[in-house]
Amino acid sequence: MKRTELARRYCIDGDTRFRLASINPDDTWKLKSKDQAQEWLQKGIARLSELQDKLYAQDQWAILLIFQAMDAAGKDGTIKHVMSGVNPQGCQVFSFKTPSAEELDHDFLWRTTRQLPERGRIGIFNRSYYEEVLVVRVHPELLARQKVPPALVTGDIWRERFEDINAFERYLTRNGVIIRKFFLHVSKREQRQRLLRRLEQPAKQWKFSLDDVHERQKWGQYMRAYEDMIRHTATDCAPWYVVPADHKWFTRVVVAEAIVEALESLDLAYPKVGSAKRKELAAVRTALSVTKA
Repeated sequence: MKRTELARRYCIDGDTRFRLASINPDDTWKLKSKDQAQEWLQKGIARLSELQDKLYAQDQWAILLIFQAMDAAGKDGTIKHVMSGVNPQGCQVFSFKTPSAEELDHDFLWRTTRQLPERGRIGIFNRSYYEEVLVVRVHPELLARQKVPPALVTGDIWRERFEDINAFERYLTRNGVIIRKFFLHVSKREQRQRLLRRLEQPAKQWKFSLDDVHERQKWGQYMRAYEDMIRHTATDCAPWYVVPADHKWFTRVVVAEAIVEALESLDLAYPKVGSAKRKELAAVRTALSVTKA
């Protein structure tokens, strides 16, 4: 089994005919056990750690990872496990909740743009500007709170937002930000089981909200919104990975492989030391050699 084949199997990079039903949330490809997946994941984490160190040292590229999913799909756990080997100094994680009054007074990309990663760093968005074509689309009352001039709120608003997002992501790519987007595709059946388990485990009860149940009632609307979003915003420069999420151990392997593949495409390397720097290092060595502890 080729490692790159695993990530590319779930990569959507411009197919406008994409159907969400073509990806089975219960799929585990050729990995037949949790133990086998764990072995793959550990290798991926080790490789990711090595590449992230070079990314930070080279200080030229930035990585933006976007995670979107229904509640209980496993975004938090996936981020925690996949990024467990990364140096915290080179990674930034932001979780976007309900917009504040200040954020509603700006354009819909404003609050996320402020948190973009610096060169040399990996930035992670746990939810993102894509909420503006998902939850806002499913809940039209949220659009009214955004204070967009009524004349601009037409039947084309979602197509226009897709165009704006694509233009924004092209701009970032042209400035050295590599974008990878992950939709963790959990089944409605599995989500129900996970929500029930949260009720039974005191350590996870804090995650439960009655809103989760209300949102389940709009499952069909959300799936249509996700499918339309992926069709219109999956591009060569910013592909979507529709990752089966009924088995968390498999989800984490796919995400890790996709990130490693993106980093490996950059031909990362530690900065070369020039003659001037070598002379400086020689002087430092000499000074340390003659200086008593």
